[in-house]
Formats: sequence, C-alpha cells, structure tokens
Amino acid sequence: MIIILSGQLLTIMDIFIINVSIPSVQRDLHASNGEMQLMIASYLIGFASFLITGGRLGDVYGRKKIFMTGLIFFMLSSVACGLSSDAVLFVIFRFIQGISAALMSPQVLSMIQVLFTGHEERSKAMSWYGMTIGAGTVLGQFLGGYFSSMTWMKEPWRLIFLVNVPICILALFFTQKIVNEYKISAKENTLDFGGVAILTAGLFCFTYALTMSENGNIAPERILLILLSAGILIYFIKNQKSRLKNMEPYLIDLTLFRYTHFNLGIVAMSFFFIMLDSYFYILSLFFQDGLKIEPLAAGEIIGFQGFGFILASLFSGKLILWYGKKFLIAGLGLIITVLFLQIFLFDNEPPFFILCLLLFFHGAGVGSIIPSLANIALSGLPHDLAGNASGVYNTFQQMAAIAGIIVVGSVFYYVLGNQPSPENYRSAFSTAICVNIGCLAAVLISVLKVPGHVFSKER
Repeated sequence: MIIILSGQLLTIMDIFIINVSIPSVQRDLHASNGEMQLMIASYLIGFASFLITGGRLGDVYGRKKIFMTGLIFFMLSSVACGLSSDAVLFVIFRFIQGISAALMSPQVLSMIQVLFTGHEERSKAMSWYGMTIGAGTVLGQFLGGYFSSMTWMKEPWRLIFLVNVPICILALFFTQKIVNEYKISAKENTLDFGGVAILTAGLFCFTYALTMSENGNIAPERILLILLSAGILIYFIKNQKSRLKNMEPYLIDLTLFRYTHFNLGIVAMSFFFIMLDSYFYILSLFFQDGLKIEPLAAGEIIGFQGFGFILASLFSGKLILWYGKKFLIAGLGLIITVLFLQIFLFDNEPPFFILCLLLFFHGAGVGSIIPSLANIALSGLPHDLAGNASGVYNTFQQMAAIAGIIVVGSVFYYVLGNQPSPENYRSAFSTAICVNIGCLAAVLISVLKVPGHVFSKER
C-alpha cells in the first residue's frame, strides 16, 4: 500500500509544488506571462488527457508494468525540468511529466480494488488514499516554498523537481521486489490505438481551452475549442459503442455506466471537486488581494486545511463503516456550515485563530468525504473494469477541478468588477462561496441516492 501510494503522492505533490516557485522560474528562464501560464497548465493538460488511456494500459499490459513505466518517465522528466535552461523546453517536459503521472495514478486506485477485496479493508485503504492526497497538497506547497527560499545555491527552485528522483528510485526498487502483477485475461489483451488518439485529442482540446483561460474569462477561440472537443468526445463514445458491439478492441468499456453507484459516485465527485478546487483558487485571491494577508502567512493559514484533511482521513475509514451514509451527510454538513461561517466571519480584519480554525474544520470535512467518494464509485466493480473505472474517475476529477476554477472564478471576477475595493472582494468571495454551497447540495443529493449496500460491512 505504501509503495503504490508513493505514485499518488508524487502526482498530487507536483501539481502544487510549482505554484510558489513560478516567479523565480519565470525570472531565471526569462519566460513571458503566456509561457508562465503554460508552465502550470502543461502538467494538468498532459495529466487529464491521458488518464483514461493510462487506466486501460494497466488493464491490458499489467498494472505493475505501467506503474513502473510511469515512475521511470516521471523521474526522467523531473530531472529534465530541473535542468531546463529554456522556457519552451520546460513546458514540454512538464507536459511529459503530466503524462507520466497519468500512467501511475489510475494504477493506484485499480490496485487498491484488487488488493483489498473486503469492504472493511478497502474502506481503510481508501482512507490512506485520501490522506495521501491531503499530504501531497500540503507537502507540495511547503516544499515549493522551502526550496525556493534557499540561499546557499543559485536557482534553488530546481530542487523542487530533483527531489522526485530519490522517491522514484525507492518506489521502483520496492515495486519490483514486492508488488505483484495484475492484468485482465489474455483474450482481451489488445489496445484500441485509434480510440487513444480520438480521446486524447478531445480531452487535450478541452483541458487546453479551460486551463489557458485567463482570470476566468473564456475568449471566443476557447469556446470554439470546447465545442470542438465536445464533438470529438461524442464521436468517441459512438465509436466505442460500435467497437464493443462488434467485439473489437476498445478503450472504455461503457458497461461501467450501467452501475448505479459508479454513476452516482462520478456525479458526487465532480460537483465536490468543482467546489474544492475553485474554493482554493478564490480563497488565495481573497486572502492576498482582499484581506491583504502576506503570501507566507496565507500559506500557513491554508496549511491548517491540510492538517484537518489528513487527520479526518485517518479516521474516516472506521467511521464510514460504523455510520455509513450518515457519516458522509455529517461531513457535508460540516463543510456547508464552515462555508456559511466564512461568509459572515471573514471580514476586513478576521482574527488569525478564526481563520485557522475554520480552515481546519473545512479540511476535516473534506478529508471525511474524498476517500468515500472514490469508494462509492469503484466498490463492487469487476476486476477487469478496475483500471478503466480508475482512469474514468480520475479524468472526471481533473475536468471538474479545472471547470470549477473557470466557472466559479468567472462568477468571482464578475462580482469583483474592474476597480475592486475591499467590500467588492467580500461580495465576490461570498457569492462564489454560495455557488460552492450549491455544488455541495448536489453532492448531498447524489449521496442520498447511493444504494445502502455500498456502505455495508458485508460487501
């Protein structure tokens, strides 16, 4: 479990580790503002575009083999990022790093489904999976700030990528020694390469259009790109239906969507991550630009959210077994309550301990929900669908996160106006938080519709 979670830790950590270091990277590589934006976006584009393909590759060629392949390319691309002397090369290597993460990440969830067959075992494993996401988020931001502030070497930001190397080497060694191979039957041992090309093109267009939208504003060409991606993805679904019907190699087994709990888990997770990632985005803007909190102090406050996340993840496995759906409803209720309190208490000069306390409880609520959302979607699925399901789940998660930043960010900027005052920032923050609460209401409805047997100990 520790070995396969190392891949998830690297994946999440490298989403956040660059954010604090962007000014230093831009200065040292003489990058333009557009190139700077691509430095962040290229990883997410590569990651989201290849997640489903990564999951299917694990099914066909073996999850251990693809996991190790992802680790190798992640390590090499990390070294290349750390040694880059040119902004364009840096963007290319970040894109390759994202693809490498897309090879690793689906194998983690699918191997959890195979390794932990009992409901109680799997619930505990998913708690550790959730805790890893929280740890990666906190550790990424901490290491990004720590390495970038070093004074004993020139261009210390390069260490944020080189630190991945020893982790990858250890993970490769122990994966080879300890982890067993898992893949589907030999008769299905074929990959739909045409499907890979079509799906990747559709997802690439969609993620590029969203991640490259500035300040929540989508230019006409971005809208056209989104419409193009929608057309490509619709064609892809029809293509996959035809291939399944004709017993030809496929990329996505659409029988996944016949499972009610998988569909409900996808819907609940999508609305939850629309809320979560947009919340982090607007919170950072509100703290630094609205409340005039220094970046380091803002990072310390947001760190309490991560601590609450990790602590809740430790206990969520047992609590979900004891209380089932009621525990998730309580967790969602806690987050909604905290968001309402933030609307009223985050005034012009909120006390430091109030900020930290509310962020801690927000993190605790989040940590109690995330592991169970994955468990709702993936529990009880046949093992030959595990890789496919993991890739689809992770892809929807990334799409929701990006869409949340754009949609809720657009609402925030619209209310903020062109000449914002502190009061405008409060209004914009409160309005965006109300949208987040609406998303949580959709999550609650989805959870209430999940069949009770998904949470039962006997599964």
